[in-house]
Amino acid sequence: MKHVVQRTCIACRRARPKKAMIRVVRAPDGSIRVDETGKANGRGAYLCRSRQCWHQAIGGTQPAQKCRLASALKAVPTESEWIALQEYARQLPEVDNTRSGILS
Repeated sequence: MKHVVQRTCIACRRARPKKAMIRVVRAPDGSIRVDETGKANGRGAYLCRSRQCWHQAIGGTQPAQKCRLASALKAVPTESEWIALQEYARQLPEVDNTRSGILS
């Protein structure tokens, strides 16, 4: 049986298979973005594929130094990066109700 790599969501703290999570990365140049491949170079943080977890992690209506994502990445997103993360979150389902966390 093959080992399944697990990662923990920075918002809900649930461990899930890495492929069921979305990685946000702080690249070496300091930019923060969604890493669809999960392999981009830089410091990463993992989130479930649910809008609820994303809102917990990135906070309310403006970038915040004390949001969970800023703590995990050790960097505060710029306003444009924060807007891009908010827009990405809007296209996600409200809650991930699947057992494994893998959406079909």
